Amino acid sequence: MDISRDLPLDQILRGDCIDMMRMLPAASFHCVFADPPYNLQLRGELRRPDDSLVDGVDEEWDRFTDFAEYDAFTRGWLTEARRLLRKDGTIWVIGSYHNIFRIGSILQDLGFWILNDVIWRKSNPMPNFRGRRFTNAHETLIWAARGQDSRYRFNYAAMKALNDDLQMRSDWLIPLCTGEERLRNEHGLKLHPTQKPEALLHRVLLASTGPGDVVLDPFLGSGTTAAVAKHLGRHFVGIERHPAYVEAALARIRRQRVAASEVVAPTPSRRTATRVPFGSLVEQGILPPGTVLADKMRRVAATVAADGTLICGPHRGSIHQVGAAVTNAPSCNGWMFWFFERNGEWVAIDVLRG
Repeated sequence: MDISRDLPLDQILRGDCIDMMRMLPAASFHCVFADPPYNLQLRGELRRPDDSLVDGVDEEWDRFTDFAEYDAFTRGWLTEARRLLRKDGTIWVIGSYHNIFRIGSILQDLGFWILNDVIWRKSNPMPNFRGRRFTNAHETLIWAARGQDSRYRFNYAAMKALNDDLQMRSDWLIPLCTGEERLRNEHGLKLHPTQKPEALLHRVLLASTGPGDVVLDPFLGSGTTAAVAKHLGRHFVGIERHPAYVEAALARIRRQRVAASEVVAPTPSRRTATRVPFGSLVEQGILPPGTVLADKMRRVAATVAADGTLICGPHRGSIHQVGAAVTNAPSCNGWMFWFFERNGEWVAIDVLRG
């Protein structure tokens, strides 16, 4: 496949992330999720106190020799990520205190517009091996739009539904992946040192993408982004340089089931719902002139006029104006206040906007 012209949907490209990204067509992706190297080697934190390597880590995994080299690498892949994002696309970058502040600065330098920083608080964090500082129990995700003028996607209602009908906060309590979800090598050690839990990617993709959208992960690792994207009905392109990770990710993706299309679409938000003027319902005969509307308890009644206004005693105006007048309130959402009779039941007129 000529990936300089055609997007290799649902495939993993093996190689250096910047080289592979340069071969992909511009403005191709709705979302980028990136889990770049954490720069641990510069901080001397690849090893335990006994000088053994942390499970799943090898010295090649985090290969930078100084901050200038790391910053140049970060600027390179973020420049390509911005080129590959659609105008209204967004990027998520996850990191720890080792690297996230350097990444945030470079994001802003390149013209990305930061929307949120999200704290992933781990309910089961790894202990601090050296015992010289606090246990690092969180990581930070930066969520940014491609530019300040991007009309980015945020599935607000879906996030609210996911959080027991409360607004989703920017601190997420999610455990590290353990048990069967954690991939291991032939020696029983963690295959990848920073494998992310599927619950984290589920929330990220559900918040900022829709079914059929295309997600890029330039540091695919063990394949969490690809597996969750497939399950949620999104397309993915993954890039990974380590052959063992590619092999494990491919096997994981093959095992992943695709959820039914009707369950992966996010709950529509009222702010993104199609706006239907009340008058059009009158014009189309759905609520013809003379129809009687009432509040939920049927204490107040109003008549629909030919011009789309309501008449209730001395009050005449829009569904919102009359609703506010009869309730003596400064404002009123008429779509939710007024009900009409259908098949013997009283139903909010809001249902007619769908």
